[in-house]
Amino acid sequence: MQDLFSIQGKVALVTGGSRGIGAMIAEGFLASGAKVYINSRKADVCDATAAELNGRFDAECVSVPGDLSDLASIEAIVAKIGEGEGQLDILVNNAGATWGAPIDEFPEAGWDKVMDTNVKGIFFLTQKLLPLLRASASPESPARVINVGSVDGIKTPAFDNFSYGASKAAVHHLTRILAAHLIKENIIVNAIAPGPFPTWMLSAGVGFGGAVEGDGVDWGRVGAGNPSRRVGAMEDIAGLAIFLSSRAGQYTVGETIACDGGAVACA
Repeated sequence: MQDLFSIQGKVALVTGGSRGIGAMIAEGFLASGAKVYINSRKADVCDATAAELNGRFDAECVSVPGDLSDLASIEAIVAKIGEGEGQLDILVNNAGATWGAPIDEFPEAGWDKVMDTNVKGIFFLTQKLLPLLRASASPESPARVINVGSVDGIKTPAFDNFSYGASKAAVHHLTRILAAHLIKENIIVNAIAPGPFPTWMLSAGVGFGGAVEGDGVDWGRVGAGNPSRRVGAMEDIAGLAIFLSSRAGQYTVGETIACDGGAVACA
């Protein structure tokens, strides 16, 4: 029982891991003794986050930047991980994009960018990583895939982000489809649907200009509208990801679990 939630010695890839929810999950994994590859589109930001996390934890964090909306970039990321690893135990598909505009003005570019990153990127990265995930998978210790959706894929979004909510609903259903196919190969797929967390994306939406701390940033005000009276913390999202990656979550398959302080259930 003492090892029920252990991911010690596991190898994980967290996309969108340079900031926000991805960085929180990466931090929790590193603190739990996993080796973590993090990905983001901007190489300098990804490298800086990896260096910062390496300085804080007695575990290795490796930067693998690349654009997950582009298949050639996905293949380059997979090749780089394959150079250093014979297997991948945990894949967290967290990288995402959003776009906001009134319905009469919403552009095709805002639809394509969001769908390509949030849905196409998840499918093809998972597909290309299957050899490494299969190398890790066994009946006793299945490999794990965690797709990060959103409460906006469950309920009507508060913002005019038409492609974002639709893309996250697609992520939730894609999770069920992948789970049904891959459980036979001892690869467990689940999804997390986060609610409000102190991230760049939410900051931009609530008028903080993308800042997550400093003057004018009041997460207490944002959290006051949530049933739990707060926004999420690293322990909330990382704890759920660790559960889904450990022996404790081994019998949970194809689920989308809200991590939202009651935003969906208590609305």
